[in-house]
Amino acid sequence: MIMAHNANGDVSYSIREEMKRGSVIGNIAKDLGLDVNRLSSRKARIDTEGNRKRYCDINLNNGDLTVADRIDREALCKERLSCVLNFELVLEHPLEIHNVGIQIQDINDNAPTFSKDVIKLEISESADKGARFRVNDAHDADIGKNGVQSYSIEKNDNFIVSVSTNADGGKNIELVLNKDLDREQQKEVTLILTAVDGGTPPRSGTVAIHVTVLDANDNAPVFSQAVYKVSLPENSHGDTVVVTVSATDADEGQNGKVIYEFSRISGIAKELFNLDQITGEIKVKGPVDFEEEVKYELFVEGKDGSGLSSGTKVIIQITDVNDNNPIIIIKSLNSPVPENASPGTEVGIINVQDRDSENNGQVRCSIQQNLPFKLVPSIKNYYSLVTTGELDRELVSDYNITITATDEGSPPLSSSKNIHFTVADVNDNPPVFEGQNYRAHVQENNKPGSSICSVSATDPDWRQNGTVVYSLLPSYINEASVSTIISINGDTGVIHAVKSFDFEQIKSFKVLVLARDNGSPPLSSNVTVSVFITDENDNYPQILYPSPDGNSFMTEMVPKAAQAGSLVSKVIAVDADSGQNAWLTYHIIKASDPGLFTIGFHSGEIRTQRDLSESDSMKQNIIVSVRDNGQPSLSATCALYLLISDNLAEVPELKDMSHDESSSKLTFYLIIALVSVSTFFLTFIIIILAVRFCRRRKPRLLFDGAVAIPSAYLPPNYAEVECAGTLHSAYNYDAYLTTGSRTSDFKFVRSYNEGTMTADMTLRKTQSSVDDLEGLDADINGSLQVRSIMPFCNMFG
Repeated sequence: MIMAHNANGDVSYSIREEMKRGSVIGNIAKDLGLDVNRLSSRKARIDTEGNRKRYCDINLNNGDLTVADRIDREALCKERLSCVLNFELVLEHPLEIHNVGIQIQDINDNAPTFSKDVIKLEISESADKGARFRVNDAHDADIGKNGVQSYSIEKNDNFIVSVSTNADGGKNIELVLNKDLDREQQKEVTLILTAVDGGTPPRSGTVAIHVTVLDANDNAPVFSQAVYKVSLPENSHGDTVVVTVSATDADEGQNGKVIYEFSRISGIAKELFNLDQITGEIKVKGPVDFEEEVKYELFVEGKDGSGLSSGTKVIIQITDVNDNNPIIIIKSLNSPVPENASPGTEVGIINVQDRDSENNGQVRCSIQQNLPFKLVPSIKNYYSLVTTGELDRELVSDYNITITATDEGSPPLSSSKNIHFTVADVNDNPPVFEGQNYRAHVQENNKPGSSICSVSATDPDWRQNGTVVYSLLPSYINEASVSTIISINGDTGVIHAVKSFDFEQIKSFKVLVLARDNGSPPLSSNVTVSVFITDENDNYPQILYPSPDGNSFMTEMVPKAAQAGSLVSKVIAVDADSGQNAWLTYHIIKASDPGLFTIGFHSGEIRTQRDLSESDSMKQNIIVSVRDNGQPSLSATCALYLLISDNLAEVPELKDMSHDESSSKLTFYLIIALVSVSTFFLTFIIIILAVRFCRRRKPRLLFDGAVAIPSAYLPPNYAEVECAGTLHSAYNYDAYLTTGSRTSDFKFVRSYNEGTMTADMTLRKTQSSVDDLEGLDADINGSLQVRSIMPFCNMFG
């Protein structure tokens, strides 16, 4: 029969012992009003204290409470009238605990037993009719009506059995002499005593009573106390004297000597205690444990030598000693815990138990300090482990927490348990570059695909949250997409050049590199990479004057009266490179008369080294090399053709021009104009010279700077950066002189500062080949052009 009722949220059942495993006790989910469908998700379970057996279990599918193991009332509760099996029903999310009690009902599964197989009595023949002789009663492990209810004795002529109830509820079994004994007729009487319980069907036990008829003995032993009550601390060592029972007999001799023995004792108590038959001392024989049993009742019989006896009851109360360490049980642990868990998040449920009682069983729990966790007391002996602050996996990736449980006994006992859990990563850190900005220097004319530099960013997050991928932010450099100029390796951060750089087109640029992790959502950061193109000496010097065009020769007129140091011409060159790669130097590498002319190392001005003489050749050829300061040095050459003459008429080639078959009508007009103008200027110069000689005579003729540099040989709008080593705007001039200009103070100067060329324009590379001086004379005769008369020729054009 199964009964259930609720009380203050708990539930109790009543069942019979020895039910089969799997038998349904009741539907605990229905009785407690729980949702059957959530029993599994809430981890519903039966929880017992300590290491005791689990006698019941719960079916998570339908909520039935079933028998899980054999339930023996006698083994669980011994001789106690009330036998209740208590346990807890625990549910999580949220934590919920229900106390469940099962009242175990006794069934008649034990028969009455006597402590001895044969009871020996010695009765004096002088015993009066009606004399009573006590007999040890039978023991039945069952209780209530299933215990011993009646005694009977087989039919005989001398004795009947009498059953009475003691003050403590026990049975007092006595043989009553119904007819006087006659030792001469019968020395011994054998009786069979039967004890019957009240079960259905009833069970019985028997014992043989052997009566020896003696001479008269009219005094039975008398104990000093009807009930002995003592306290015994648990874990008392062996041979500890618990109590000494004592009985006296008024008879003398053998009839007055008392022997002690247990008249009734349970099987467990028999293993724990021993009785000295002579002294009456009850000693500890086995381990006494308060947690197993708190009280033992022993029945001791004192019997004299003639067979008279009396009994007493010994109650041994076991007192608790703090001999059990607290037990820590991890009921639930949520690992790993996300690092962004808010303070107060429950990460575990802890249960502590102590089998001791009162203060010995009161337990306090604690964890080590300086951790972002604390234990919060919950229901009964349960604690919640919760976070007290923010977690950061990048600082601490896992925790080892030691839980210490200490009871309040004296001395206190404690135990500890280590739990370990990890912190799950959350993408909360963006990549961080090692530098705030990066600078890279690249030599121009680099190979496409070569590496420029590398950037590196780190992300302290874990796995994909910390995996960094690099990319370039879209931008434009000189109206070209950055992806057409450089590229970046997404895994390594190495930046490569997509194409070859030209310093003359672009000197520097900036790009933004993006570092992004693979988290969800991804985090990123960027950094500026400044790329500077380093100049390479890859441009030859470009000669602007004389003309680099080799189709015609450039001829300069040098007055015969030129003195040492006179400026006769100037080589003008530029270099598209920069820095020392554009620092130009000028060298005469070949000349008709090596000692006649010199050239400025940096200026390119050609001057006379000495005064001209009549012996000097009229035609002078000079080859000039212009070199830059790069490594290796690049150079260009040009040829200058000088005519030492004061009059164009003195030039033999001009006399023969009228006979040139290839001369055109235009050439004829030019010659006429040249002769006319020359005559006019010659007269004018003579007059001027005469006036000057009247004033004073100058030591030198005023022809310095009288160099014919037509503007056609300078590129339009040209100017070079200051101190770049090439032509400066101060040298942008042009002078035109007539044939007799060496004796005149008039100069026609044209400035070339009207416009300048922007510094970023690139000049084309030119290099004049050096011709051998021996082959130049024939070319001069056929292609001589007198630069000094060109302005006047244009007048007649």
